[in-house]
Amino acid sequence: MIATVASVALVLGTTFVLADEPERPKAAQDWPLAAVSTFDSHGLEGWVFTDPNAWRITEVDGQKVLEQHSGSDYQPEVRSPLNIALMEHLWLGSFVMDLDVRSTTRDYGHRDLCLFFGHQDPSHFYYVHLGKEADPHAHSIFLVNGEPRVSIAKERTEGTPWTDGWHHVRLFRNVGDGTIRVYFDDMERPIMTTVDQTFGAGRIGVGSFDDSGQFRNIRIWGQKAGQPAEE
Repeated sequence: MIATVASVALVLGTTFVLADEPERPKAAQDWPLAAVSTFDSHGLEGWVFTDPNAWRITEVDGQKVLEQHSGSDYQPEVRSPLNIALMEHLWLGSFVMDLDVRSTTRDYGHRDLCLFFGHQDPSHFYYVHLGKEADPHAHSIFLVNGEPRVSIAKERTEGTPWTDGWHHVRLFRNVGDGTIRVYFDDMERPIMTTVDQTFGAGRIGVGSFDDSGQFRNIRIWGQKAGQPAEE
């Protein structure tokens, strides 16, 4: 069975064939292709947002992209990103996510876009902050665990070299040993790494702390997990 939601092809059964299946990165090991998003139909169906009014599908260079075009009317219970879009029905443990990202905000020290994973609920999740300059609150892997976000990166560069163009990003996570690695343009050398096993499987998404940006060509390989029943 294949469910296509917001051009996100979610692999729900054991058989899945794409006419143009993307090349599997070595980091994905033998994990199956779990989702491919080209945003060419169905609008924003299948995504959940901190503020739906801040998101839209737009066209750039003849290709549909997901755009976070304005700030979200959202105040989290604990200090954490404001602009979040999550794949509602994709709950993953170990995975590799490849995508193209484009920052559309002004150039300043905390210029950022974010990737979300292991998302349990609005106060419990991980996120990657691709910030221009590294400091305790920027350009790191963060843990939100019922309190304001905490940087947990063990190694990281001095910052994300943002330009106004598109960049290729990869996020790798292995829940078995807790390894998390983030790549920006160079897929051989990570810009930040850590080891953490606070959360297991969870939702995956994109967004920003308080800036704006665009996302396209989202491809995810990984081990799907059952979503916990709501209490």
